[in-house]
Amino acid sequence: MNISEMALNDSFTKSSPNCTIDGFKQAVYPATYLTIFFLGAIGNGLSIYVFFQSSQRKTSINIYMQNLAISDLMFVSTLPFRATYFLLGSHWIFGEVLCRIMTYTLYVNMYCSIYFLTVLSVVRFIAIVYPFKHWKVANVKYGRITCAAIWLFILAASSPLLSKEIAGYSHPAKCLDLRPANTQWLFLMNGIVVVIGFILPFCTIIVCYIFAIKALLKTKAPQQKKTVCHKKALSTIIITLILFLLCFLPYHILRTVHLRHSECHQDNLPLHKAVVISLCLAAMNSCLDPVLYYFVAENFKAQIRSLHCRNRSET
Repeated sequence: MNISEMALNDSFTKSSPNCTIDGFKQAVYPATYLTIFFLGAIGNGLSIYVFFQSSQRKTSINIYMQNLAISDLMFVSTLPFRATYFLLGSHWIFGEVLCRIMTYTLYVNMYCSIYFLTVLSVVRFIAIVYPFKHWKVANVKYGRITCAAIWLFILAASSPLLSKEIAGYSHPAKCLDLRPANTQWLFLMNGIVVVIGFILPFCTIIVCYIFAIKALLKTKAPQQKKTVCHKKALSTIIITLILFLLCFLPYHILRTVHLRHSECHQDNLPLHKAVVISLCLAAMNSCLDPVLYYFVAENFKAQIRSLHCRNRSET
């Protein structure tokens, strides 16, 4: 899954436009990354704590969200290093090993997030459309196995990003400006990743949304308990769809277009700047996921209120 940051930090040209894009990155990335780090560390750290506290009523939904929060926290912990790199004018000072981990972690988080969000939508969809089968997919053991499978698949598929030859770590000081030698092969790999890592999950969520709406429109005067379940299920799918449209869709489109220009050795400054913005939006997913937990996780609001009341009583 080596959709390297060449798509983001391309340095094909050596003229003034390249200096301009470096200046743009220096202005945009540090401020964005440090903001996401601050919000993401607090939001995901608190979320993980709440999920562990509510272990007495563990559900597969909370297990998926807990793993999503762990993935997000793992990613935001790398952002101060990335911000420092761009603050220093695209100069890496933390060594080659940590350099490779930065790129690897970015894509592990992105595609783990996509898959965990997709599974959440599918489980909630089944709760509406096939309620008698919901207990199977809501099973805690099933949830843990699914999470382990997602982690193993994404970690293994992203492993080429750790390779110096494949990812293109050609200059120790230019960690996040990767330049793979074979751009045609890179474009082919990007196509495979876009289909498996984004288009299939995105289409799955859209299908879940459409059929969930159709099922809810057919439901006549549901019981109050069912109404709450349906509301949470629909909220999960809608919020997930918004996250995909806001964070992941622009990035995958612009990355693909930018790689095509790079393959043809064409430099397009506005396009390059758009890719920078789209990567910021993709990274922003890590601090937006806690919004999903607050509205749809089982007992999440109650746990937050309990923590708040406990803190007030201790002061």
